[in-house]
Amino acid sequence: MSSDKLDNLVGIGQLKTEPASDRELQGLRQSGLARLSDAEHTNLSFESRFDLAYNAAHALALYALRRKGYRSSNRYLVFQTLPESAGLSAGQWRVLAKAHERRNLAEYEGYLERDDQLLADMITATRTLCSALGMTGDA
Repeated sequence: MSSDKLDNLVGIGQLKTEPASDRELQGLRQSGLARLSDAEHTNLSFESRFDLAYNAAHALALYALRRKGYRSSNRYLVFQTLPESAGLSAGQWRVLAKAHERRNLAEYEGYLERDDQLLADMITATRTLCSALGMTGDA
């Protein structure tokens, strides 16, 4: 997704341009990295690990978009714009999009299918996002 596409999303009301504050960026970074680290604790339940990994991915994806000066209130769009905001491949953001779908089922229908491979892929994609953002992975 090119910058032109992000600007087009602004034009149709899907994104807003808004500079991020250093405090906001630091908070998103810290929250994302702490949750990602916690998601890797195998002594936690699958549901807790999934929730932590998903929210880590969202915080860091939002960080990537906000540092570019854009804001979205749509969680899916935050993941969808990762090729432009952080240079992630389509395959990487699609893992996070699939996790988003599963998260919605859990939140709104009360059902979370145990999928250990998706959890592992989500953690890997989020670690890749950290690297793309120049983060060491420590909160």
